[in-house]
Amino acid sequence: MTPVQTRGEVLSMRRVGQYHQLTLVAPGVAEQVRPGHFVAIAVGGETSAHLLRRAFSVYRTQDRGVYGGTVDIVFAEHGAGTRWLSHVRQHDVVDVVGPLGKPFALPKEPVTCTMVGGGYGSAPLFTLAEQLRERGCRVDFVLGAATESRLFGVLEAKRMSQSVAVTTEDGSLGDRGRVTDVLPGLLERTGADVVYACGPMGMLSAVADVAARFGAHSQCAVEEAMACGIGVCMTCVLPVVGDDGVTRMVRSCVDGPVFRGDRVRWSDVGTVPADTWGAPVSEGGH
Repeated sequence: MTPVQTRGEVLSMRRVGQYHQLTLVAPGVAEQVRPGHFVAIAVGGETSAHLLRRAFSVYRTQDRGVYGGTVDIVFAEHGAGTRWLSHVRQHDVVDVVGPLGKPFALPKEPVTCTMVGGGYGSAPLFTLAEQLRERGCRVDFVLGAATESRLFGVLEAKRMSQSVAVTTEDGSLGDRGRVTDVLPGLLERTGADVVYACGPMGMLSAVADVAARFGAHSQCAVEEAMACGIGVCMTCVLPVVGDDGVTRMVRSCVDGPVFRGDRVRWSDVGTVPADTWGAPVSEGGH
């Protein structure tokens, strides 16, 4: 994979519940994307004071022939940058870099897989589910959000999976509660081998814990702030345990965003644990 920087033309922008779905012509990017990759988009226009790009998981890609491939992203308005992006229109041009990061790992043999998505974080799970089914895997979904309008992809999930469990915190659709309220029952019923998850960090931590209790391997796409997307700025580091048992501060953008759920020290995210390789040593060596 070789990341490409290109000026992508906007094909469409539409509302999906409380979210926006943007389709860009991004030749050289779309052709390389695998589920779990993300793109970094410049926001605010050429004269903008917004210097930092915004990172977005790729929802879907499609081959558009002579015009190059297209990339779809799904996002919510969180600040000035995403507010600007939500107002781009057909034929506008935006600067995009991608694909970035390390994608989800696919099993070599048919296994039972559970997809867990929180809000629009579920976007990269649908292409992943299609590729898993092509490999003969069973696929089940658990989709959750605060309210019905913040869910994403419920109907799409129903078309491609054995079962779909939906949770909303206010009970407006599906079961009242969170994804981890229904996940244990699903894992027990299906005997899932792998859990793929994407969503808020608190959800990922809880999902990884449930998966471990049921003996399932988990892969989590983290949502850390990524200012550069290429491993330079070090704003997206988090503590992860390596194969040698040593904790290191790794960069979500290049070492992730997909990590083994049992390797991330979720309770220490946002800190540098004292036993981390290279951590500062206090006076007196204690």
